[in-house]
This record gives sequence, structure tokens and C-alpha cells, in this order.
Amino acid sequence: MLADRSALFARPGAHHKALLTGARTLYTNKVIDSDDLCDLLELADGALAFAVEWMLDINSDE
Repeated sequence: MLADRSALFARPGAHHKALLTGARTLYTNKVIDSDDLCDLLELADGALAFAVEWMLDINSDE
């Protein structure tokens, strides 16, 4: 999901929420540990920030 830029740019907030939910599900099901959860949450936040910056750049060009 982190690599799905089209979904990220189409609906950044919803995509971010899905990433957070997926990370927490993996942690709850003991697929990942707390360090991995932290890493995934940071990556999700970074993806959201990237999408917002991209949208601001697009809007400033118009």
C-alpha cells in the first residue's frame, strides 16, 4: 500500500487511515513487533506529508 501513489494522491487522508489501520492490524495479530509498528506508522505519516506537499506544489503552479 505504501507504493500505491495513485491511491495516495487521489485520497491522501483515506489512504493514510488505511495504512494506519493495516499497521495496527499487523501488530495486533502479532505479525510485527512494536518497533516495526513504529516504523510503519512513521512511513504512513511520511506518505501523507509527501502527498500534501505534492498537492500544494500542484496548486501553487496554477
